[in-house]
Amino acid sequence: MNASFGYFQPPMTFLLINTRTSKRDNMATAGDIYERELKALLSGDTKSITKMVKTCDDEESISYNSLIDNPFLVIRAAGSLGVDIVSLRWDFSFPIEVKSSVDDTIHFSRTARLTEQAEKMQETCGRSHLVPIYAFRLKSIRGDPWRIFTIPTEGRLRGHNEILRKKIPKLEVTSNGNYVMRWEDGIKLSSLISYMGAMAFDDN
Repeated sequence: MNASFGYFQPPMTFLLINTRTSKRDNMATAGDIYERELKALLSGDTKSITKMVKTCDDEESISYNSLIDNPFLVIRAAGSLGVDIVSLRWDFSFPIEVKSSVDDTIHFSRTARLTEQAEKMQETCGRSHLVPIYAFRLKSIRGDPWRIFTIPTEGRLRGHNEILRKKIPKLEVTSNGNYVMRWEDGIKLSSLISYMGAMAFDDN
């Protein structure tokens, strides 16, 4: 499929990525590590991708390696934008909040900040008709360590955004209305990359 991209000019995508971590919930205190990792992967950095795919299976490796020929343009965002990274490629728009943990489950109810952050992100994306995304990086695991989720929303979306909202797993909501993010329930980042690539290929 990678070779096919040479025969057309794909439209542009905007990925807005915000990385924040907390000492609570066993999340990384050095969030820059995973911000840099995600930035390097999306930018198609060969060294970073080679390191990532060492323990990945063939399907995951093919997906990550596709970023070498079809990378995102990734830049650091100004603080006033409220995000850390802006990645550009094709016609998708994703505000992304990155979380990392040694545990495979993050309970948003553990800190008021996590809940407030999710609610604000949901409201903002609803007004802008965007898909709110969480990227969960599980530490010390073989294979693709990234899982992607969206926040349950009822806002109106169009085109690829609506298709992806249906494709990406939603955060679990407890009976008390609290969000729970279980790593094993998310879609692999590598799978989402492949899916987006297939959508662009089909459109052309």
